[in-house]
Amino acid sequence: MAQSIPAGSTAAGGVAVAAESTVATRMSAPPSFDVADFPVPHGREEEWRFTPLERLRGLHDGSAEASGGMKAEISAPDGVTVETVGRDDARLGRAGKPVDRVAAQAYSAFEKATVVTVPAEAVLDEAIRVGLHGEGGVSYGHTVFELGAFAEAVVVIDHTGDAVRAANVEFVLGDGAKLTVVSVQDWADTAVHCSQHNALVGRDATFKSVVVTFGGDVVRLHPRVTYAGPGGEAELYGLYFTDNGQHQEHRLLVDHDAPNCRSNVAYKGALQGQDAHAVWIGDVLIRKDAEGTDSYELNRNLVLTDGARVDSVPNLEIETGEIAGAGHASATGRFEDEQLFYLMARGIPADDARRLVVRGFFAELVQQIGLPDLQERLLAKIDEELEASVA
Repeated sequence: MAQSIPAGSTAAGGVAVAAESTVATRMSAPPSFDVADFPVPHGREEEWRFTPLERLRGLHDGSAEASGGMKAEISAPDGVTVETVGRDDARLGRAGKPVDRVAAQAYSAFEKATVVTVPAEAVLDEAIRVGLHGEGGVSYGHTVFELGAFAEAVVVIDHTGDAVRAANVEFVLGDGAKLTVVSVQDWADTAVHCSQHNALVGRDATFKSVVVTFGGDVVRLHPRVTYAGPGGEAELYGLYFTDNGQHQEHRLLVDHDAPNCRSNVAYKGALQGQDAHAVWIGDVLIRKDAEGTDSYELNRNLVLTDGARVDSVPNLEIETGEIAGAGHASATGRFEDEQLFYLMARGIPADDARRLVVRGFFAELVQQIGLPDLQERLLAKIDEELEASVA
C-alpha cells in the first residue's frame, strides 16, 4: 500500500492542514482537486471494481450536469457561525483532497460551499442539524465543519428525498476538540449518493463518526481520517440495511501519520432481498513515524435471505514495529434459525423474534449515536425494513 510521508503539518496562524499523501492505497491516481487528473473509470480499477458504474447516472464520467433540486436546512445553537462562501475560501480543502473522479467532480462543480464554525472552548448543549432533502435532479456540494481548540459538538447530517448527489464533507478539529458526526442516508429508492468525508484530527482531539445507510439505489461513501498531531482518537461506526437491488458501499481509510494516536472501526450490515449488495473496504495504514498507534477494525454482516451478496475487505499495513496494537476482523453469516427457535419456544411470535435478533445485532452501534430521538427513528426504520421483507 505505500510510501511513507511526513505527518500532518500546521499552516501559518496555527491552522491544521492534511499531509500530502503519496500513498497509492488502492487508488489509480494521486489525490487531486482537479477532475482532469482522474481518468474516467471503466470498472476494472481496484477502487471501482465493486461499483455499478452504469447506475451512477453520469457522476463518474462528467455527463451529470448540475440541475439543482436540493433543499438544505441548517439548525445551529447560538455561538455557531454558518457561512456561505465562494470557491476561493482558504478554509476549503484543508482536511484532504478528493481521491477519486466523483469526489473531484463534486469539488470542481459546486458553486457555493457552507462553512460551519464552532469557536474555541465552546461546548454545545444542542446538536447542529443539517437537513438535505432531494427534490430531483443532480447536485454537487461542499461543506466544512470546523471546531476550535477544546470545543465540543455533535453534528447530524440527514439525507432524504430523491437526488443524484456528489459531495465532499470536511471535519477539521482543533487541538483537544471533540466532535461526534452522525450521517444518515435515508434516501428514496431511486437516489444516487456519492460522498467523501475527510476528517483532520488535531492533537489530543477526539472524532467519532456514525454512518447510517438505509435508502438509495446506489450509495458510495468514503470516510477518511488523518491526524494533525499526536494523541488523537478516531472512532468510526456504521450500520447499513441493504434491500432488494440496492448497492451500498462504504470505503474507509484511517491514515495513522502521527504518534500515539488511536482508531477503532466497527461497521455492521444486514442484507435481504434479491441482488442486495453491500461492500465494505477498511484500509488502515500505520506509517513509520506513527509509533504508539493503537488500531482495530471490524466488519460484520448478517444475511437475512437468499440472493444477497457481501464483499468485505479489511486491509492493515504497518510500517513500524513500535505500536500498542493493531488488528482487524471480518465476518459474514446467515440468519441463525436457532436464535429464532430459542425465542419462539418462549412464546415470542416469529416476526417479533426476528426483529429482536436484528435489533440486538445493531444495538451497540445505535447506542453510539447518543441522540434518543434519532435512535428511536432508526430502530423504527429497521423494523420497517423487516416488515417489508415479510409482507
